[in-house]
Amino acid sequence: MSSTNPLIQRDRSAHPLAYDPGYKTSVTRSPRLPLLSMPSTPSEQTGPVFGQGLIGKLDNNLIENFTQGAEKAIGERIIVHGRVLDENARPVPHTLVEIWQANAGGRYRHKNDGYLAPLDPAFGGCGRTITDDNGYYEFLTVRPGAYPWPNGVNDWRPMHIHYSVFGSGFGQRLITQMYFEGDPLIDRCPIVQTIPDKSQIEQLVAPLDMSKALPLDALAYKFDIVLRGRRQTMFENKPEGM
Repeated sequence: MSSTNPLIQRDRSAHPLAYDPGYKTSVTRSPRLPLLSMPSTPSEQTGPVFGQGLIGKLDNNLIENFTQGAEKAIGERIIVHGRVLDENARPVPHTLVEIWQANAGGRYRHKNDGYLAPLDPAFGGCGRTITDDNGYYEFLTVRPGAYPWPNGVNDWRPMHIHYSVFGSGFGQRLITQMYFEGDPLIDRCPIVQTIPDKSQIEQLVAPLDMSKALPLDALAYKFDIVLRGRRQTMFENKPEGM
């Protein structure tokens, strides 16, 4: 994640096919012409630098951050936590991690979300934090609900949380999704099925972590993000990592 070297270009041979009729919107979104890979520019290789001063006290608390503690979000309280690591299991400190998700009923706070589940007036659905010296991050949130989407006759998205990880430059942003252990909808999801390597899918599933759970309060799920190497996390926009 150096800020002085050119960015590593995407290895498209490791990426799911852009055109997959089972994932209906890929039919219209997939490119019709061969893609061009351009060298990175100085503005992509440098900045921004995210400091602790930019992070608010409740930014990683999605249960309270939308109302600044005046009201609490509705739903099953959970902790999602883990570390951002490189291919040699070394921590990646001081890295901006952002998440966004649906509420407990499976609805996003977005004007284009027409699902019938109600909006939670106390839940914004997004948060951010910066990894500590050991690459550790943590969020307090509610378990997101599954929701239907107009792909097939009765397709549903599994419960999931979207992740964004920023490196040292604008061109070093990785995006992925975290799923929950035991969710039967994972294997049925057309988006998940575009990933041909089952071992990569397994690395997107966060196991229950009772060692971090809070008694009479919240369950916990552990999701480590590996940027490169044999155990790298599958990223939507760059599967080989930073």
